[in-house]
Amino acid sequence: MELRTLRYFVAVAEELHFGRAATRLHLSQPPLSRAIKQMEAEVGAPLFTRSPAGVTLTAVGSVLLDEARALLDHADRVRLRVSAAAGVATITIGLLGDGTDPGVARLAAAYRRSRPGIDIRIRETDLTDPTCGLRAGLVDVALTRAPFDETALTVRELRTDPVGVVLRADDPLAGRDGLRLAELSDRRWFQFPQGTDPVWQSYWNGGRPREGPVVRAVQECLQTVLWNGTVGLAPLGHDLPGGLALVPLIDMPPSRVVAAWNKGDTNPLIRSFIEIATTAYRY
Repeated sequence: MELRTLRYFVAVAEELHFGRAATRLHLSQPPLSRAIKQMEAEVGAPLFTRSPAGVTLTAVGSVLLDEARALLDHADRVRLRVSAAAGVATITIGLLGDGTDPGVARLAAAYRRSRPGIDIRIRETDLTDPTCGLRAGLVDVALTRAPFDETALTVRELRTDPVGVVLRADDPLAGRDGLRLAELSDRRWFQFPQGTDPVWQSYWNGGRPREGPVVRAVQECLQTVLWNGTVGLAPLGHDLPGGLALVPLIDMPPSRVVAAWNKGDTNPLIRSFIEIATTAYRY
């Protein structure tokens, strides 16, 4: 069994729902289902009892869950010990595709000064995965924005940003000093692809279902507003392309800049990263 497949199994076992597990892993459901069926073929017994209401672990699945958690924990410790023996310590940082945040630059400079011997790897993701590959085991820590499903994650708030609505500069509302969400109820909003974290999607849709074009990245969102006149949202203070305006939303909860990591991960590099990030974002 591959470690990746074991991570898939643990996600389904903890969520007891293939759809939620797929969202947590940032996968579509069919490949996740195929991976679990392949595991069951290898084990020679069902791991889950499936029903319209969801899934439950079989006795075999319960045993495998305990062993899988232990194996994954051991694999993480092996990785750290081997890296230390080789004289190379590596941390993979997931970044949400939002390169205009000055806090990232301050954190990068502070981390290089504090940990000059660390091999830093960066994985940038688009807006469809607010955990930046964390649930799939692709990164050690994510520097991202909340809210999103925090199941099995530890989240540290670094900063909050007020949010505004992105409109075309020639929009009748673009000259206002502030707007309320209700004033945008008849507008088309951008959407994220199916399978995107529903908590994340709801926040960027102002807390209610919307209709509009599907986007995956910040620039796609901005260009959709520019070309189609749809509503987009963005933290205040971000630079915008010409032809767009950002109007503060009076009744929109602020966007939280956070660092997130898998609950129970004892990697000391994560702890030091969180300490440095907390300080860097304080100023």
